[in-house]
Amino acid sequence: MTQFGHFLRDQREQRRREDRRYSLRQVAQRVGLEPAYLSKIERGETPPPSEGAILKLAGELGEDSDVLLAMAGKVSSDLQEIIRKRPKLFATLLRELKKAPEHAILHVVREVRDGEW
Repeated sequence: MTQFGHFLRDQREQRRREDRRYSLRQVAQRVGLEPAYLSKIERGETPPPSEGAILKLAGELGEDSDVLLAMAGKVSSDLQEIIRKRPKLFATLLRELKKAPEHAILHVVREVRDGEW
């Protein structure tokens, strides 16, 4: 899970170069984490935090929460609930989409989003 921590640190440090409000201490305070804990996360010394903390970090850094959750090896609770309602169907769908090129997946997303059922 060090990929998550390193990415988080890189994003925070990029913002800190232009805005001092993105120091480790200040970001930790705004998202409700102890600075030492956030430092350990960024260095990959401890696993990623809870979904709630990741969502706050994503908002603070202007990152996509689903991407950060995936990097942390987590799935948002709203997606988990959707999958729980039809687990076989979504498992099959995801396994089939795994083989598809990105443009095909985008086509499916647009059809579902824009289609009339």
